[in-house]
Amino acid sequence: MNDLPTSPTPSGAQPPEPPYDPLGAVQPVPVERGAGQPPAPGSADRPTVPPPGHPPAPSHPAVPPPGQQPAPSKRWPDPIAESMPPAYQAPQPGRRRGPGCGCLALLLPLVLVLAYFFAPIRTNILVLGIDRTPEGTYAGRSDTNILVTVNPLRPTVAMLSIPRDLWVTLPRVGEQRINTAHFFAELEQPGSGPRAAAEAVEEVFGVPVHYYARISFDSLVGIADAMGGVVVNLPEPMAGWPAGEHRLNGEQALAFARDRSGTDDFFRMAHGQFLIRSMLTQMLQPSSWGQLPEVIPAVLDAVDTNVPVWLWPRLGLAVLRAGPDGIDSRTLDRSMVTPWLTPGGAQVLLPNWDQINPLLEEMFGR
Repeated sequence: MNDLPTSPTPSGAQPPEPPYDPLGAVQPVPVERGAGQPPAPGSADRPTVPPPGHPPAPSHPAVPPPGQQPAPSKRWPDPIAESMPPAYQAPQPGRRRGPGCGCLALLLPLVLVLAYFFAPIRTNILVLGIDRTPEGTYAGRSDTNILVTVNPLRPTVAMLSIPRDLWVTLPRVGEQRINTAHFFAELEQPGSGPRAAAEAVEEVFGVPVHYYARISFDSLVGIADAMGGVVVNLPEPMAGWPAGEHRLNGEQALAFARDRSGTDDFFRMAHGQFLIRSMLTQMLQPSSWGQLPEVIPAVLDAVDTNVPVWLWPRLGLAVLRAGPDGIDSRTLDRSMVTPWLTPGGAQVLLPNWDQINPLLEEMFGR
């Protein structure tokens, strides 16, 4: 390659410095070329490197002189945003609600349903059996007193029979048999008997009673007949029936519950609990569900209760899940009471709390 001719430079003289632009633009230095020599490719457009001692050219555009504002950038108007009220802010594009909100909306009803059916909240119901009352009234003593507890989580159903002759202190009455709480309240104000009996059980045993269910013995006939008879499987002779399986109609079931062929009231309590357990076991069998359209109206007609309707499915499912093997039947037996004769000559039973309290703790978590 031929070197380009240059103009001679005096000996000892420095080449001239290129002019420097204070705003950062470097002026190209003209290069003399020989005649007929074309410029080197790209040499006219390529700036030279600033000489030593001068700062490099800034990369930002030139700053306008003082007092002069930069020209505003062109901005297209937004007719939608300008038509909105001042308080409204248009949503920013690209921001969407995540899927978590929809999942929570779907899970909340499921959580509520599970809590309704399976929450570990114990429900205690006092079942009262009233016998021989004046026609059209409930002014009678509660010959049957069964405290039922239902735990939907476990699930378990437990029944504790309380002797009617248990001698206790009744609220607003004093010392009396526990079965008279219902009678005295009904005499004073009709309809107040079940609540008075529940208050007496709460006061005496220290167990909360949430609801009650009152039934007359005569109403048992209609329920048993609606079931097509009650099937009892007796492990031993009981209430005049030999051991084995028997189907009792309404009148026979009532006689079975009232039987007092034993020496004391404990036999009658055992008969009553056995009959109730047999009825529950029979209705828990799928083969008996076809009779529910007849059984449910008979039960609603026979039972007076304050159990709210919204609680019935919860209790029904708990009993269904417990099944026959999950029903625990207990009584305050002879070891838990002491026979006693009152100054008036009445034969009653005094509670032995050392024996009763452990049973209450086991059954009701007192």
